[in-house]
Amino acid sequence: MSQLNITSHQEILHFPKGGKPTLATNEWQVWSGSQDEGGLPDLEHGAHKVLVPFTWWLEHHHEVDVAAKANNGQIGVWFATDDDILKHADVIDAGKQVWPLVAAHFPIFRDGRSFSTAALLRNRFAWQGEIRAIGDVLIDQLLQGARVGFDSFGLRPDQKLDVALKQFDLYTVTTQNSWRDQRSTLSA
Repeated sequence: MSQLNITSHQEILHFPKGGKPTLATNEWQVWSGSQDEGGLPDLEHGAHKVLVPFTWWLEHHHEVDVAAKANNGQIGVWFATDDDILKHADVIDAGKQVWPLVAAHFPIFRDGRSFSTAALLRNRFAWQGEIRAIGDVLIDQLLQGARVGFDSFGLRPDQKLDVALKQFDLYTVTTQNSWRDQRSTLSA
């Protein structure tokens, strides 16, 4: 696996279903899963929680140390755009018991496949936990992301968090159903 550096602000935008958007401290480090890093990052010092690549999870989730950290709420997974999550439905169903957070990676803002990942997790897998957008996440993607199932966003470092918070107040009427609610009904 090539070296992958996924950065974001120190704060994430958290927008739970039925709640208001807020900023929260980002407690999770995103790890590339690179073998030359010597296994899992140190969770004793610094960040105590890590998002590992789903492909890495597939290979290592049976290891005692990995399973213990996952059961302790210290490990979540992130999905790459080309991960076939439907092929691994059994692993994802089991993961619902231990992953406090899953994320979908946007390698570049114009690649929308991670929107489908979030929608599949919510609709087909009945994922009730947090789904975070990570990677090249722009303010322009927030409304669409919130509609398909994302409830937290690790915005790219150059994005303005104060502007991001205001995006959810732009529209009061929705004309399509979403994960959050039904479309608005307009009276004539």
